[in-house]
Amino acid sequence: MKLYKKELINRTHNSINLSPPSLLALGFLSFIILGTVLLKLPFANYGHLSWMDALFTATSAVTITGLSVVNLGDSLTVFGKIVVMALIQCGGLGFMTFAILAALSLSPKIGLKQQMMAQEIIGQTSLSRVSFTIKGVLYYSLFFEAIGTTILTIAWMQEYTFPKAFFYAAFYSVSAFNNGGFSLFPNSLMSFSGHYFITFTISMLYIIGGIGFIVLMDIKRNRSWKKLSANSKLILSTIAGLNLFAFIVIWALEAANPHTLASMSIGDQALNAWFHATVPRSSGFNSIDVGQMSDAASLVTMLLMFIGGGSLSTAGGIKVGTFIIVVLSVITFLRRSDEIRVFNHSVSEKTTFKALAVISITSMLIFIGFFSLLLLEPKHRFLDLMFEAVSAACTVGLSRGITGDLQPASLVILMLLMFAGRLGPLTLAYLIATPRKSRLKHPQTDIQIG
Repeated sequence: MKLYKKELINRTHNSINLSPPSLLALGFLSFIILGTVLLKLPFANYGHLSWMDALFTATSAVTITGLSVVNLGDSLTVFGKIVVMALIQCGGLGFMTFAILAALSLSPKIGLKQQMMAQEIIGQTSLSRVSFTIKGVLYYSLFFEAIGTTILTIAWMQEYTFPKAFFYAAFYSVSAFNNGGFSLFPNSLMSFSGHYFITFTISMLYIIGGIGFIVLMDIKRNRSWKKLSANSKLILSTIAGLNLFAFIVIWALEAANPHTLASMSIGDQALNAWFHATVPRSSGFNSIDVGQMSDAASLVTMLLMFIGGGSLSTAGGIKVGTFIIVVLSVITFLRRSDEIRVFNHSVSEKTTFKALAVISITSMLIFIGFFSLLLLEPKHRFLDLMFEAVSAACTVGLSRGITGDLQPASLVILMLLMFAGRLGPLTLAYLIATPRKSRLKHPQTDIQIG
């Protein structure tokens, strides 16, 4: 009898022994379901929030996307807004971060298996630094959110009472640092397009949150450009270059647009061009009407959404490291060099293959989602639907104003894109197809390329 019970326990333990990608997906799904139920509670909304609205809002919050079918400020009570803020925080820091932190609070050491799971999910290469990295994620998040809350409270106290100013500040700090993009105002931040203090603070929060915690910890540890790792140098220089490029292009394309920047002063144009050059990297705020932007500026915005931010950050997209590695691999091929070099370091072929896989899978997700939206929404413009698909798959949250007009089937497509985008294309690939190692080696052949 004892042997039978022991065998039954072992079978049960093995049956719930999920892989890291499966556990991550299950964790996010659990948060989405819990958030949906909480938002449907009578004291969480004002009575006109459907189950689809609640599900879409919870999915968008957990995946830190920012797309919304309702006006949060008018549809949710204070409790409902707190629920959304908590979902954004959980989605930003990640389910496994909370799980490992919970384990660390019970025991100063975690087992090798748990470290391996955390290593695969957070992308850390050293097992000995997994716990340190996860603690750093929490500390940095709370630190920058506290600073943002303090600054924004001071700024909003000029217009609101202290309790209201503090609540707005806390909500926007969490939403910005986690690249959530959720707003409590019906026009996002358009009412504050000329308020330098608020707009610049929020932009710095989502930029810092999108750099990546590994890079932030490397900066704190070394405090010198020469001592930074090749990864940190690459990420920082690429982000700076992309921001500068986007700032110039967006300003040039929209300066004469009467619906966006043309009516503003030079200073306000510069501020809002900067905001919309940096915000597509994964945050869904907007200080000008995105639906009125020119087609060329919208195309540049989609490219920026596709690239996203740094790895192990609150940003989405394919990530900056992925983008620059593929660019460098093309340059290396054209130069007929033997290896990809980054700051006097070579990049392995495995890293290059991984970057190509991320771009390919993300592109496929966007294409499938976009094609589905074209079939379901023939009345909407081609560009608007493409913009929506890219924004959802890259968990950005910017929209050209059509999200609330989409039918339920289209909203389901967007939710699937957001969920897949938050899991990450590689995690999704591992979840669908378990890799198999083969001892059989096949002869090489030449395939014509180009």
